[in-house]
Amino acid sequence: MDKQPIDSTAYVDDLGRRARAAGRDIARSSTEARNRALTATAAAIRREVAALERANALDLEAAREAGHDQAFVDRLALTPRVIQTMAEGLEQIVMLPDPVGEISGLSYRPSGIQVGKMRVPLGVIGIIYESRPNVTIDAAGLCIKSGNATILRGGSEAIHSNQALAALIREGLAAAGLPADAVQVVDTTDRAVVGALIAAERWVDVIVPRGGKSLTERISREARVPVIRHLDGICHVYIDDHADLDKAIRIADNAKTQRYSPCNTMETLLVARSVADRILPPLCRIYADKGVELRGDAHTRAVLGPISIACNEATEEDWHTEYLAPILSIRVVAGLDEAIEHIARYGSQHTDAIVTEHHGHAMRFLREVDSSSVMINASTRFADGFEYGLGAEIGISTNKLHARGPVGLEGLTSLKFVVFGSGQIRT
Repeated sequence: MDKQPIDSTAYVDDLGRRARAAGRDIARSSTEARNRALTATAAAIRREVAALERANALDLEAAREAGHDQAFVDRLALTPRVIQTMAEGLEQIVMLPDPVGEISGLSYRPSGIQVGKMRVPLGVIGIIYESRPNVTIDAAGLCIKSGNATILRGGSEAIHSNQALAALIREGLAAAGLPADAVQVVDTTDRAVVGALIAAERWVDVIVPRGGKSLTERISREARVPVIRHLDGICHVYIDDHADLDKAIRIADNAKTQRYSPCNTMETLLVARSVADRILPPLCRIYADKGVELRGDAHTRAVLGPISIACNEATEEDWHTEYLAPILSIRVVAGLDEAIEHIARYGSQHTDAIVTEHHGHAMRFLREVDSSSVMINASTRFADGFEYGLGAEIGISTNKLHARGPVGLEGLTSLKFVVFGSGQIRT
């Protein structure tokens, strides 16, 4: 931790000034150069697995000593698989088409001018995140490929991991002849820097918060810079009365238990009344065997009581809660209409899924559930940039404007009008 408070405004001004200058350089750099930087960074990550694990061990030890729970420690950990996935994510970004400079929608106007739109970088992106040090690589990779400069402010709990990763990013940028200031990782844990960064309208074009609900609410409330964000992930799986029950069990099990801590993990299971007696006993036995605490409505508890599967009474607060833990709320609904109504009332517009073999029900669910990802017969755990083929994601957006869902390369660009003429003047 820092020994003394710093002048946070001056500190952010310095970062921002350098990011703005580097942003102009990286915006006009070639796709080849940006890809070289990503490839070199991926190679450095694979080479330095042991060093990254040593740096991460310092953060993990501090987190445990501070009394953080296992879900928090899980999000913080750089396991060999997580490190490998970071490198793979960068390599996948390299393979993606570069959106910068793409011109679309060209059409001639009666005046003879030709009007279209060009994709351009957003500029300087400030990213504020907690726990997950892999965000440092995901965010840097997407920003580099999309021609943006970025200022990354990770949590104090991951300071050693983030500094080790920052060194590898700088190595990759240098290998491609790109400015090191294109990716800057805040090297102070002073919390005042967050306030200065989200107010730095002169230097920062957009802020992306990734972390707990309290962090995102604070940034959304206080930022003077536009924010791309989601508050929480209250994700639902609805098992329809036309569901294939074997398929439903696999999907609902995976959506909850594949990992408990991500924001795309199911938190509420909705089950059509006509199939509840057949689906809940085998499915909830799986949850119970895996140590998942069940909280159900009266119908759910009535089904599970006679077969001795423990299920606490669900409260109104449970339907509003993102647990990020082995806890699941279960409600039996009359059918599709009631399921859609429940999601509209309690959902967070993140990710919701239906399990059904009825095409009409599936299409209604797609149209009427107003979430950033809506799925048919698939686990909610697929809702991330890597699984969607974006290479990685800078975050999930539940915004209605600009980007929505996993934010990849296109979400980090904007559009400007371009006009081609041959001497026309307006009369």
